[in-house]
Amino acid sequence: MNLIVIMLDSLRQDHVSFYGWDGCPVETPNLDAFASESVVFDNCYPEGLPTIPVRTELHTGQHSLVHRPWQPLEPTDVTLAQTLRAEGYLNCLVADTYHLFKPDMNFHRAFHCFRWIRGNECDAYRSAPLRNRKLEDYVLDTFPDWWRDIVHQYLKNVDEWVEPEDFACYRTMDTALGWLERNRSERPKFLWIDTFQNHEPWNPPAEFDRFVPDDYDGPRVIMPMGGNALDWGSEEIIGCVRGLYAGEVAYVDWCLGKVFGRLREMGYMDDSLVCVLADHGHPLADHGKFLKGTDRMHSELLKAPLMIRFPGARFGGKRLDALAQFPDLMPTWLDALGLSPAAHDLAGKSLMPVIRGERDAIRDVTISGYHVGVERAIRDKRYGLVIRPEGEPDELYDLIEDPRERINIIEEKPEVADRLSAMFPRAYLPQPHRSRGAQGDSEVADTPVQ
Repeated sequence: MNLIVIMLDSLRQDHVSFYGWDGCPVETPNLDAFASESVVFDNCYPEGLPTIPVRTELHTGQHSLVHRPWQPLEPTDVTLAQTLRAEGYLNCLVADTYHLFKPDMNFHRAFHCFRWIRGNECDAYRSAPLRNRKLEDYVLDTFPDWWRDIVHQYLKNVDEWVEPEDFACYRTMDTALGWLERNRSERPKFLWIDTFQNHEPWNPPAEFDRFVPDDYDGPRVIMPMGGNALDWGSEEIIGCVRGLYAGEVAYVDWCLGKVFGRLREMGYMDDSLVCVLADHGHPLADHGKFLKGTDRMHSELLKAPLMIRFPGARFGGKRLDALAQFPDLMPTWLDALGLSPAAHDLAGKSLMPVIRGERDAIRDVTISGYHVGVERAIRDKRYGLVIRPEGEPDELYDLIEDPRERINIIEEKPEVADRLSAMFPRAYLPQPHRSRGAQGDSEVADTPVQ
């Protein structure tokens, strides 16, 4: 059996229409159709955030939250690609997530081939002056020069992109499908597809740019600042940014439609385990701020889509509320491939007993946060606890009655908060000597300093 993993960056669960969140602004028909043939998880969470710690968990099956910051893979890490290569798999990595290819990151290790699709975000790809775009159309006058420089680099990268096929997501998917077509053989294959879209800057192709309010006539703020949104923008600008994000989601769903169709045509849906997931969501000023700061420990950042399709759509239609974290995915994939002994030393736990109906759960609670941050989010299937630094009030939400976390009920249910926080050792929780520093309340927790 082949393994195909499709990693989407920054896709909020509440923007996938299959999940059925109230107020979902976009339809995702291709993801929805795939989900109907898959096992779908409602409660999948990152442990360590953001981009690279999540991928470390996925590629190694190990914890990252308190053990390592944003950093390259260690020489001693045993990766999924190494494990499958030793079992006779032919491995390929195709990605436009440029952080994977920065010097010494090592995420390409043990892949027989890898392809880097250029041009996303701050990738040092092109330097020519803009010919088709103007920077002033994409930023506010109040943005600092260093922030404008980031947007400028991105615009230079994409200045010639017009058609949907020009954008990095489509090219990544098309390159990966070409590899599958050329390597259709009896040897099992492991393909990791990693696209940076839905990550900011949000600049969907024109035909998907239909979610910005019609009466908005200001700059298209494709990369919002961090901090309190109303300190630098307005309600109209916030509406524009949210519309651009929705357009990105619609575009990525269109790309996935092409992928699923080609996989079916080539027969890979019959002999492959296909997993679609996102590393995390993205705050859209739901609680006042954009971007992925360390203090934004709510569902818009934490709730990740996770769909696993088995060959012939076995188990299709199952929707599970069991808790999952990203270190659990590598042992799950190995278990599904019949390689469970290879997961012997992994920190994660296979979800296959839950998928097969042998158990209701493998975890009672999850924990999420940034290695560099002080806040932590601890959740079970009903409640979400946000632990703040000393001197700031903690928060508790009923995730079923109040899924968008508007009403803090910690005063009414302190025993629930105590129970959740007691589930982890103190080393995992905020410590008085740990300072939020520059990364806690600004955009630099994920962008542009990674």
